[in-house]
Amino acid sequence: MTVPYEGSDYHLHDWDPFIIHFSENFGIRWYGFAYVLGFLSASWLLAYYFKKQKSPFDKEQQFNVLMILIAGVMLGGRLGYMVLYDLDTLVKTPWKIIQVWKGGMASHGGIVGLVAAVAYVSRRHKLPFWKVADLTVTLGPAGVLFGRLANYINGELWGTYSTVPWAVVFPAASPYGIPRHPSQLYEAALEGLLVLVFLQWRFRKSRITTVHPGQLSGEFFLLYAIVRILGEQFREPDADLILGLSRGTFYSAIMLITGIMFIVRARKSQAATSGKA
Repeated sequence: MTVPYEGSDYHLHDWDPFIIHFSENFGIRWYGFAYVLGFLSASWLLAYYFKKQKSPFDKEQQFNVLMILIAGVMLGGRLGYMVLYDLDTLVKTPWKIIQVWKGGMASHGGIVGLVAAVAYVSRRHKLPFWKVADLTVTLGPAGVLFGRLANYINGELWGTYSTVPWAVVFPAASPYGIPRHPSQLYEAALEGLLVLVFLQWRFRKSRITTVHPGQLSGEFFLLYAIVRILGEQFREPDADLILGLSRGTFYSAIMLITGIMFIVRARKSQAATSGKA
């Protein structure tokens, strides 16, 4: 079933992916601006945490720590996308991995890169891994929120066919005007805003990071996986299925199991410590 552009009540997506054009294909993109906003948010949070005695990183350390975390996210996100979603391009034209300005970042890959960055930061500053990890997971959701909004502006990662009143026609998805779920906005609300609010509440208003180090990291993995799987139900698969599941759902299932393992480890570690005491 198709719904033509003309005469339909559905919103036609016509956003320009560029904020400013310097030439036809060069300029400042919303996608890049989203990353800048995400990094600025993380920088502000790090400074705020130190002020409130929730972070061990002083003003001089914050910039270096943030740069390491950013590098982990960027490298992991880009490499993850190429390996998980576009392996054929990586094998045939590996130099395209540097073309980050064209999009193509995988959130699951970014999380793996972030774990590696956390391990490096904890070792460099001689801090417990889980202390750094619990702090770090609270920094990322704002970036996910801005990134998903940029996905919508770019008209990419669109949803499945729908006739809900707020459905959107994405010209790049179909020349026939099929209305679709604006799944990017669903994911922005779930993966970005919801996870951000939850983690901020847990990090600031509870003693979880001191009583159960690592549990907050597990809760992030668990919650992100659940909302990602939920969002995937409204999103058009952008790669071949794995075991009948979209790749986002499959990788999130692994993340969900990992989150449960983190939580169990944190609870057992505390129980063991209490027993010794």
